[in-house]
Amino acid sequence: MALDDKENTWVLELEAALLDTEAPSASDIYAICKGQPVPLNLRPDVWQACLDVTDRGNQLIHFNEVFDLPEQNIIREDCQLLVGKLGNEDEDKVSVVSDLESIITFYCKNRGKIYERGNGWLELLGPLVALKLPRSSTYNLFEAIRDVYIPRGEISSSVLRLLLLYHEPELCSFLDTKRVSPDQYTKGWVNTLFAGVCSLPAVFTMWDLYFMQADPFFMMFLSLIMVINAREQILSMKNEDKKIIVDTLAAMPVALEADDVTDFCSLAQYYSMKTPSSFKQDLYTIMFGEGGDEKFISHALCLPVSAQELIENSIELPSSTTNPPIESVKFFLVDCRPAEQYNAGHLPTAFHLDCNLMLQEPAAFSTAVQALLQAQRQALAVGSNAGGEHLCFLGSGRQEEDQYTHMVVASFLQKQTQYVSMVSNGYQAIHEYFGDELVTNFIDHNSQHCLVCNENLSQDNSNESSPGKSKNNNNSNNTDLFGKIGLAMKLKSQEVKGKLIDYIVNPSASITSNDNSKKINNDTKRTRYHAAPVFSIDDDHDADVGVDAPENEEPVEVVSIQQWLKDPKLLHSFDCQEVKANGYVYESRLLVTDTQLIVLRDIPGRKGAAHVIVKRPLSSIVKITSRKRHPDLITFKYGTTQHNETLVISDMDRFLIPNASEATKLISQQILEQLHNSD
Repeated sequence: MALDDKENTWVLELEAALLDTEAPSASDIYAICKGQPVPLNLRPDVWQACLDVTDRGNQLIHFNEVFDLPEQNIIREDCQLLVGKLGNEDEDKVSVVSDLESIITFYCKNRGKIYERGNGWLELLGPLVALKLPRSSTYNLFEAIRDVYIPRGEISSSVLRLLLLYHEPELCSFLDTKRVSPDQYTKGWVNTLFAGVCSLPAVFTMWDLYFMQADPFFMMFLSLIMVINAREQILSMKNEDKKIIVDTLAAMPVALEADDVTDFCSLAQYYSMKTPSSFKQDLYTIMFGEGGDEKFISHALCLPVSAQELIENSIELPSSTTNPPIESVKFFLVDCRPAEQYNAGHLPTAFHLDCNLMLQEPAAFSTAVQALLQAQRQALAVGSNAGGEHLCFLGSGRQEEDQYTHMVVASFLQKQTQYVSMVSNGYQAIHEYFGDELVTNFIDHNSQHCLVCNENLSQDNSNESSPGKSKNNNNSNNTDLFGKIGLAMKLKSQEVKGKLIDYIVNPSASITSNDNSKKINNDTKRTRYHAAPVFSIDDDHDADVGVDAPENEEPVEVVSIQQWLKDPKLLHSFDCQEVKANGYVYESRLLVTDTQLIVLRDIPGRKGAAHVIVKRPLSSIVKITSRKRHPDLITFKYGTTQHNETLVISDMDRFLIPNASEATKLISQQILEQLHNSD
């Protein structure tokens, strides 16, 4: 009996708190309950307190009881269907249907919303109706849940995929391969807070703990655990159709019992603590607030981490946290900037992995990666501040350079490395964070060679100089290597723009050749061929901006590689690596016929088989560019030439091609031949 009294002490404490003149907060209730489900008789008051609607009053007094929405019949039918499932007494059904229809109708009119079948509203109302509260209280709870806990838009799918990639990269890779995205199986989870798929007792217990957390983002971790718990079952379905996998995942919450919910939520809390906190902080406004740029997350290669969290985690650790709990996040920082940038200033805990090595010296890059992993293990073993199991990659924060950092990060992701993240806005963000305290927090900071310092200086000078003078200063700035190369290439590109064709013979050769025999009379060719493609050897400084290359393209077909290589129309095939915009690299073959550019991507585990990923008419190529630093990295750009000779780029493909000059020469010849034949 004494034991029972001790166990019930928290219930008495909760009752007392709810009777106070001032309603307790969600954190107060959480401290009292300590993660335990709320007694049935106290649940209505607890939910109203957690959702802060205890004193909201009766908003339905403003409802004119006119049911005249265009979708009114659908609302009524759906309300009747829900009440039929709730099992109310016959004499209560009419009243409950009326209350539900009033709540939905008033919410639509009051908020300017349109009800759509399957939007999750009625599923949310199911557990609330079961509390048997007055209609006004039910409405207040429903409104609060919709306002606070339901994500805006479709971004939750991208968020869940990034969380899965961070914690379970193998499972994420498998689902990506099967083209199964979270939005295909979680809609009934997220927009109903699992009420649409779990039993009522399980939902009661889950919402108890969820509302006590007072953290809308917690739903993403609940969804993550639901997927992770099905890991082995899903991975065993490699021969199953996509629909079967989606249906299996969507039905996972059905088996959740009320007794399992506490452990389920504890696991979600554990994974939340093992996730960089800035990730959800930066997303809160976008997902649950006034909105924002969803591309911040939908286009992310991996989990983004703020510069502030990285610095506070790896450098500014207080002495009281020298032995943090095992659940906390601890970063191992990997600085992927080129050597000259790293040497001009870096954080003291950074391990340097030059992103240029991946293309220039693959063997050296592989050795450096092994050294990185060994250094990480050693740092963890000795408890160093630089040691952490969470790999955080740092780029420059400059788009034209960070694509190489993305390739490095993608190589780790393709190896299914756990806990991979990247600092948002890279070195620039860290530089801005420290401000005037750079010298005391950076190693070997050299303002003369630091790109950010030079950019800031250049901007200051431009405010004091004429535009022409500022431009000349930028051109002569020999510390901004990438900027200098890019500007030089742009100037040269302007010289050839408008010509019919700039014949590519050797992408690695200088573009300043004085061989007049290769020049084409601009006016004559424009008259002869009208609008024509433009080819140039360009540093590609910013030409890709605004071109969204799809990363989840559907393969055109599965083919036999040997059969395609025997095609009489085939002029040549080149072994290559396809480089996606997100940095992923795929072993491929580039095939050139007299009219088409075709790319076959090897299918892992199926020797001699490939997907046809690209099939482009040669006539659609309007520009071919290469990087001066990496002449074998070739970009084919597709589009049209407008009447005013302006190129409109609509798509692009990028490849690493050994001896790229041979491929570009052949392709250029074929395009030129096509133009002559069409004349």
